[in-house]
Amino acid sequence: MTDTSLSARQGPLKQQYRDDPQSAVVTLRSTGHLGDGVSCSLDTGRAMAAAGLHPAAGGDGTQLCSGDMLLEALVGCAGVTLSAVAMSLGIEVRGGVVRAEGDLDFRGTLAVDREVPVGFTDIRLSFELDTDANAEQLATLERLTERYCVVLQTIKVAPRLSVSTSPRRP
Repeated sequence: MTDTSLSARQGPLKQQYRDDPQSAVVTLRSTGHLGDGVSCSLDTGRAMAAAGLHPAAGGDGTQLCSGDMLLEALVGCAGVTLSAVAMSLGIEVRGGVVRAEGDLDFRGTLAVDREVPVGFTDIRLSFELDTDANAEQLATLERLTERYCVVLQTIKVAPRLSVSTSPRRP
C-alpha cells in the first residue's frame, strides 16, 4: 500500500465519519474457548497473525488490526487466568467461552475530530462456563481472574509507557 492508495481509501471514510459520526463507532470482538488444563484457544478466523489497518481505517480486511489483537490478548489471558484460578481452587470448569468486545470511534485515530478519543472507550469481558460452581464460587473466579489477569490489569491500570524512535544501525 502506498501513501496515495491509503489516502484514496481513507478519504471517503473520513468524509463519511464527518457526515455521520456514529458510523465511525465500531465494535470489535474476540472469542476464545477454554481447553484442557490451563489453556484458551482463540478464534481469529485468519491463518496468519499479520497486523494491518482495520477496514474502518482504510484496510482491506485481510490482516488483523491491533484492536482485534488487543481483545484477543485479553480473551487469551483471561481464559488462561480463569482456568488457573479454577484449578487452584479446585473448581471444575469443563469448558466455556470467553468473550471480549470493545467500542472505538475511528474519527479519533483518523484525525477527523480532535475531541474524539483515540482508542477503545468501552471494553466488555464475559465468561460463559460449563461448571457446577455455585454463585459464590463464580464470584470468586471472576474477582481473582480480574485481579490476576495481566492483560486486564494492564488495560485497567495504565502502565507507565515510553516510546522511542531511533535509526536502525547496521
